[in-house]
Parts: sequence; structure tokens; C-alpha cells
Amino acid sequence: MKILPLSAICLGASFLVYTAVNAGDQSANISNTAIVAVAAAAPETKKSVAVSIAAEAVASAAYETLGLEDLGLSKEAMLYAYKGQQEMIRKGMVRNEEVLTIVDFSQRSDKKRMYILDLQNMKVLMNTYVAHGKNSGLKYAERFSNTHESLQSSLGFYVTKGTYSGKHGLSLRLDGKDKGFNDNAEARAVVVHGAEYIGDSRAGSAYMGRSFGCPAVPQAVSGKVINMIKNGTTLFIYHPNQKYLSQSHILNS
Repeated sequence: MKILPLSAICLGASFLVYTAVNAGDQSANISNTAIVAVAAAAPETKKSVAVSIAAEAVASAAYETLGLEDLGLSKEAMLYAYKGQQEMIRKGMVRNEEVLTIVDFSQRSDKKRMYILDLQNMKVLMNTYVAHGKNSGLKYAERFSNTHESLQSSLGFYVTKGTYSGKHGLSLRLDGKDKGFNDNAEARAVVVHGAEYIGDSRAGSAYMGRSFGCPAVPQAVSGKVINMIKNGTTLFIYHPNQKYLSQSHILNS
């Protein structure tokens, strides 16, 4: 994420946002309210700079408050996830602004690399395993695709939809919002579902089982995961892939 120059007004506002979150202020939508306040206070020519700085301050504060480093989440993943979520909220894409799910594919598959966060109440709702596509790599996900029958994972931002019962039981449809990177998700049947090939039962294996491109989760917790994040929340699949980071319309709008 680019480090932007700080004007005095942006620095002061960002400090207030950071302090409020670290102080444990649990009031509804504190982060969004603070970012709007920063934008309103900034000169017109610096609004985008002010908003970006305030969002980064909120994301950094949440990262520390929730102890996400100790849980293995990349800070870069958190910063990008929050920035993108805020852009989608601004565009009216997200129904439920409180929940943010991050899948951190910079980690190997035997790590619990799915993080479901409640950003209103500052809680980690769940941290669990998640599979990548079989053609994306073995232990690490390294290759990504938006094409049919690639059997690879797709990076970027999704909005969760409704549930259905399929061959994997309860499953959750995903609407890919990153044009060119994951917008074929529904046509490819990329969904959240449960699987026995990933989870604690596979601990000690060379790598976890892999999917056909779906972010599959352990069968034992799949129902809980799906019901936590269904119906209009943000899901972000991250990897430090420079093509994605530099070309994502959501991250670079």
C-alpha cells in the first residue's frame, strides 16, 4: 500500500481514529463515522488522501487491537482488505458493513488463514483453515485464474450472497466484484462449502487438501462459517500478487 504524504489535518484526524479504536470505543460504525469526518474536514483537493490515511489508521488500529499478527494474518492483507471494503461500501455494494472476512493466501495451507472479523464490536469471530484450488499450488497458493475449468483460486473482493444445499451440503454463493480477477466466480460455481479434506484431521500432512477453486472450509465448522458471513458481507482473498494489487479496480479506484 502506498504511503501518502501527511497534511496536518490528516495526521490529526488519523491519530484520533487510531486512539478511539485502541481505547475500546465500541460505538456503532465508529470507523466509518471517523472516515466521513476526516473527509468532511479536509480540503476538496485532498479528500481522497485524507480518506485513505484515515482508513489505513483504522485498519492498523484494528489489526493491533484484535491481535491479528499473533494469529498469523499479514498486516498488508488487513490494510488492503479494509481499504477495499470501504470502497465497496462507498459504492453501495455491501449490505452488512460489520463483518469482514479475509483469506490470506500468503500463508501455507496448513495454517488457519481465514479470518472472520466483526469490525463493529472489534472481535475475531473465527479463525480457521481454508483451501485453495488444486492448480494454484501445493502447500502455497501461487497461481490464480478467473477462467472456467482452471481449478485455480481467484483473488480479490467478493460479496457473499445466499445459501443453497448442493453436493457439499450447505454452501454459500459468492459474487466476485474484482473485474478481470474474480467476476466469473458465479459462472465457475466458486462458493464457500465444507470439505473433509481440510482441517485438524489433516494436521501433520505435507499440505492440506485442495478444492476446484472454491475457498472450502473444514466440514465441522462450515455451517457456522457460512451463517456468519452470508447475505451481503465482504470476503477478500489476498496474495501479494503484484498484477492483482496494481490492477484491481477496487484497490486502485
